[in-house]
Amino acid sequence: METSRTFFIPISKLPGELEEAVMSAYLCMRAIDEIEDNSQLPSEAKINLLNSLSNIMKSTFNEADITALFAPYKDSLPEVTLQLNDWIKLSPHSATPSILNSTSKMAEGMGKWVEKNWNIESTEDLDQYTFYVAGLVGVLLSDLWKWYDGIECDPSLAIGFGRGLQAVNIIRNREEDLARGVDFFPNGWKMTDMFTYARTNLELGDLYSKNLKVGPIYNFCKIPLALAFATLDAIEAGEKKLTRNSVIEIVNEVVVE
Repeated sequence: METSRTFFIPISKLPGELEEAVMSAYLCMRAIDEIEDNSQLPSEAKINLLNSLSNIMKSTFNEADITALFAPYKDSLPEVTLQLNDWIKLSPHSATPSILNSTSKMAEGMGKWVEKNWNIESTEDLDQYTFYVAGLVGVLLSDLWKWYDGIECDPSLAIGFGRGLQAVNIIRNREEDLARGVDFFPNGWKMTDMFTYARTNLELGDLYSKNLKVGPIYNFCKIPLALAFATLDAIEAGEKKLTRNSVIEIVNEVVVE
């Protein structure tokens, strides 16, 4: 679930409590993402951790439960995961239920896909996988926009926003994923099919952002979208990724003061 990394640049541009809430969400999702991607843990351990975290977050949050859950795995888990309690507490109290709810659903979905060994055979499988690892990011962001500023967003566009960003990461990490024995392409898909899937969903994300008023939240959404579209263009042109200078130029072009 690399979509969360895409949001790092614009988080600092958000105001006050919204920055704290989105940073909390970003770090919580990074924490469970590192469990799914962990090369040191067997699948059984990943499934146990993800399902247990999902259940813990469905009930009243208890810091001791997460500490106890991580204890046997502390030598295998990165700091961003071991500090999950800190990331939850970073959020303003009134935003925490939304963050726990979406992170719980994400952990449960990740656990299911670890159990399936990420075996994606159809477009429906890909839609389900990208919903859990990225569409839920869009859902959670919409919840936080409503919490902070009363903004109502279309859930289907929010999910497309996340899916599009994840599809770009699938394209970008294609060789690395195949090397570790994971293929996120449905049966019979070529790279052109995944590009179409990515652009179709990014266009939904573009509609999502156009429904937002100009300001920090609008900028927050437009930055990763612009970077995603530019990344697809760069890959099609034979480049592996955007240069640092390109990223800076795109961010400066997109941000509306």
